[in-house]
Amino acid sequence: MQPMQLERILHAQGFGSRKECRSLIRAGHVSVAGTPCEDPYADFDPGSLDGSPGLAFSVGDEVWRFRARAYVMLHKPSGYECSQKPTFHPSVFTLLPPQLLARGVQCIGRLDQDTTGLLLLSDDGQFIHQWSSGKKRTPKLYEVTLKHPVDETFAAKLVAGVELHDEPAPIAATACELTSPTTLLMTLCEGKYHQVKRMVGAAGNRVEALHRSRVGGLTLDPALAPGQWRWLESADLQQLADYA
Repeated sequence: MQPMQLERILHAQGFGSRKECRSLIRAGHVSVAGTPCEDPYADFDPGSLDGSPGLAFSVGDEVWRFRARAYVMLHKPSGYECSQKPTFHPSVFTLLPPQLLARGVQCIGRLDQDTTGLLLLSDDGQFIHQWSSGKKRTPKLYEVTLKHPVDETFAAKLVAGVELHDEPAPIAATACELTSPTTLLMTLCEGKYHQVKRMVGAAGNRVEALHRSRVGGLTLDPALAPGQWRWLESADLQQLADYA
């Protein structure tokens, strides 16, 4: 990467306007590779601030790694809307730090307010389009809790396809595995409105709880509690794409 002025590095990472970043630096709140720097125009190689020991910048007491693009997984809890302008419930964006909001991260696809699990966010427009496009047919794994007990014939019905209102042809799950009389694992490659709930309803049952545990080859990090988030690293991005 080309060298960047320190104020530009902070600005690119979501720490405020250029003026606000200059003020942070001049007030002595910023260190680079462990050394305080009060010159907002000092040049640094952002590619070297990769989070390796001694190779990062800090604002206040918090250490940050320079990331040209933001790729994030969030364990979405129930009761949150995937919208920056929610209607009835708080927004998932309230669960993220202000630096990510300043970078303009967006949800890649959406989960209903009562659906929990893996939600991806990014500020990379091409990445967002790639992974939200229905044409890509990315498999998504859902853990479904049903209201009424079922047997294997119910799972087979969902794989065979069910009729949904306003759909010209039957909609089928890519895979469906019954894990108990009232729970199943359901894989979909589309992202139609309320698809799991509508399919289960068309098959004669009702969804009581819905959790998305995997997108592509990427599984929700079990260390993340509901409401927590973390950065996606290169290995995560590779897993996301590795589902063939």
